Amino acid sequence: MRLLALDTSMSNCSAAVASETGEILAYRQAAMARGHAEALMPMIEAAMTDAGLAFANLDRVAATTGPGSFTGVRIAIAAARGLGLAMGVELWGTDSLSVMAARAVEDGLNDAAPFAIAIDARRDSLYFATFEADGALRAGPTLLHPDEAAASLPEDIRVVLGSGAEALAKAAKPDLVTAAPELQPDAAALAKLAGKASEPITSLKPFYLRPPDAKPQVGKAVERL
Repeated sequence: MRLLALDTSMSNCSAAVASETGEILAYRQAAMARGHAEALMPMIEAAMTDAGLAFANLDRVAATTGPGSFTGVRIAIAAARGLGLAMGVELWGTDSLSVMAARAVEDGLNDAAPFAIAIDARRDSLYFATFEADGALRAGPTLLHPDEAAASLPEDIRVVLGSGAEALAKAAKPDLVTAAPELQPDAAALAKLAGKASEPITSLKPFYLRPPDAKPQVGKAVERL
């Protein structure tokens, strides 16, 4: 299955193209806190050119669905929806922590053991999920206070990865091993997951664990005529 994978959910922007065998044919990535919308489409075009593949030859487009940046999550999903509609191809997506877990397993960051991922979600909270040694999702993702995450941590998990791992370790058992604070979801890991998935999804939607910061101002709406 030839596919294009997109990720803009956190502090990276990336695009990857994979072949029918799951080989990554092209990968473009840049670290950025903002500017994903401007960077993504040129990155997609460059990755497709690098892969020597026409858009018409794609079978599936995948996107990371979140959690993550409220705006960032929407950018990759909107691009995937648009490309899928234009080309009439399948869509697929999964949560950002599962993508990070796939990357962690591939890079050997979990020491071939069950592990957790904890990401700093600000406001004294974590995006938290637990995984089997092969990267299969065990529980989550969910939004928890570090104390809540520590209380829900299974006894067999000794490794926690991600930007929130230290905060979790402070609230948990002292022998917890923390690593990979810079771990991010990326399109290459997503592409490999999407290539293994047997079924597409019918609707690609953002996966948010908290409401947006912006709220409508009460009493400030303009009356419609």
